[in-house]
Amino acid sequence: MTAIIFAMHPFSPAFAFIDGLGGPELLLIFFVILLLFGGEKLPELARGLGKSVREFKKATAGVEEEIKKALEIPPESTKPKLENKPAAEPHKPSAPPPPQK
Repeated sequence: MTAIIFAMHPFSPAFAFIDGLGGPELLLIFFVILLLFGGEKLPELARGLGKSVREFKKATAGVEEEIKKALEIPPESTKPKLENKPAAEPHKPSAPPPPQK
């Protein structure tokens, strides 16, 4: 758990490269991406990226919902015990009607 928190911390080494990014650097990165993929593929690339981010958010929301449901269910020891009631007698089939004369 501490490794996850450490990786998500804004001053961790994983995000150290973001500290030096400014406007000119971001423009250079955008220009290189434009050269690599071309103007026609760029909207398609952005659309695919948006869909993947949306799917990721749906998946994380689903996991969060499952965790909340699991936390709301009380453990077995705290559930009220049901009374032992005798089972109802099984249904006996009725006798066939007498033959008609």
